[in-house]
Amino acid sequence: MGCLLGRDGTVEMVLVGDARSLYIPELPKGREARWRLRGLRLVHTHLHGEPLTQDDLMDLVFLRLDCVAAVQVDRQGGATWLHVAHLVPGAGEKTDRAWEILPPMLCSQQSVDFEELVRSLDEELERNRQLFSTSDGRDRALLIGVTDGSRERAEASLDEMAELARAAGIDVVGRVVQRVREINPKYLIGKGKLGEIMIQALRHGVDLLIFDRELNPSQVRALTDTTELRVIDRTQLILDIFAQRAKSREGKIQVEMAQLRYLMPRLNVRDDALSRLTGGIGARGPGETKLEIDRRRIKDRLAQLERELKAIRKNRQERRRRRNKNEIPVVSIVGYTNAGKSTLLNALTKSDVPVADQYFATLDPTSRRLRFPRDFEVIVTDTVGFIHDLPRELLDAFAATLEELHDADVLLHVVDISNPRFEEHIEAVRAILKKLNLHTKPELLVFNKMDLVSPEFGKTVADRYGGILISAIDRSTLSRLITALEERVEMVCFGENRISA
Repeated sequence: MGCLLGRDGTVEMVLVGDARSLYIPELPKGREARWRLRGLRLVHTHLHGEPLTQDDLMDLVFLRLDCVAAVQVDRQGGATWLHVAHLVPGAGEKTDRAWEILPPMLCSQQSVDFEELVRSLDEELERNRQLFSTSDGRDRALLIGVTDGSRERAEASLDEMAELARAAGIDVVGRVVQRVREINPKYLIGKGKLGEIMIQALRHGVDLLIFDRELNPSQVRALTDTTELRVIDRTQLILDIFAQRAKSREGKIQVEMAQLRYLMPRLNVRDDALSRLTGGIGARGPGETKLEIDRRRIKDRLAQLERELKAIRKNRQERRRRRNKNEIPVVSIVGYTNAGKSTLLNALTKSDVPVADQYFATLDPTSRRLRFPRDFEVIVTDTVGFIHDLPRELLDAFAATLEELHDADVLLHVVDISNPRFEEHIEAVRAILKKLNLHTKPELLVFNKMDLVSPEFGKTVADRYGGILISAIDRSTLSRLITALEERVEMVCFGENRISA
């Protein structure tokens, strides 16, 4: 048996277990999880002379207890040895220890000053708070990668997720990668690794865990309940970036639709009774559960947004019809996010479309005119950047915007050649184009940011892929691209006669 004691020595809860283990029910939410211990210490008995067990230490971590103490009991029921452990919350510790186990002591001679021990732990946590708290209110996050494949790929994926987090305005304080033989269906990661994450979160004031895998509803709930921290996955992170970036009414509608479609299968009701909400006095039938009401409201909202989007789509189709009537060729710039598409649009058309060195800086499509030396014009459109494993909800919601690509005569595929994973980016973009049935469109491959790699490397890559090497921030490098694009558009739209002329 055991008990949970408050800091003033009050018995807050009496616990009963069997000969080997103790059952601890779900505790009320503690003080601010980001910086604080729970304010409770666990004192319990061990009947077989064993010291603190792994379960004891996991309870210490997951419940953020002030300390855990095990009292060894002899056959006559007398207390013999006392074993005590507490967390090691100090930031910048040179040890990876999550806890410290004090030397065993006789119960009759125990000299631990629990009040002083807890005070010193609180002081360390307060130093953490002063060291890491931010005045701008930004979230502090740990990135978590779990893989049953290559650790190198998992690390690279977290590199990309760190850029996504930066684009979302999140302060990334660390990362954890675990390679497993089999994915844990409940927590995604092992319980021991989750304990390490809890300690890192406590030491560094983390309030957000971001997983580089899509989490199902039960995993989110299990992780949230266990850590008492906010938990999101990669899809939610991308959705949040899109919500921040969307400026036009169309963009905002599409993002909201994506968020609602993501939320729909994840609706959960925590009340065991699933309380019924009736329709008022005289209403017939059993009424609707809160879950049913939430789902119906989401469906109604999606239907309303779909109607608005159809009206916007109709206007766009009319603009496209007029454009097609004038027989103006269309060149659409596509590519991985942050490859430099908007910068290239500005360089080609002498425009001033906003650009930023971050993921998904451009959401709303932009069109500008470009006049070639041979005295004909094209419409150049910039579209939202792609990313590997682009969430299905976003692909569906942005289908209306991506319809613009179907009108393109030529796709200008921009690649950031300075990115070590540029080859994977090419494959990811082409995979998405195939999903959109755009893979048969004429493509001109453009390797951007040549100023960030050696001339030899740039030339080798461009030759291997049959692409063109440029730096979008240096217009003097664009002449070969403009010539090649002009010839490709003439070939596709006007045939060989015009070229020979």
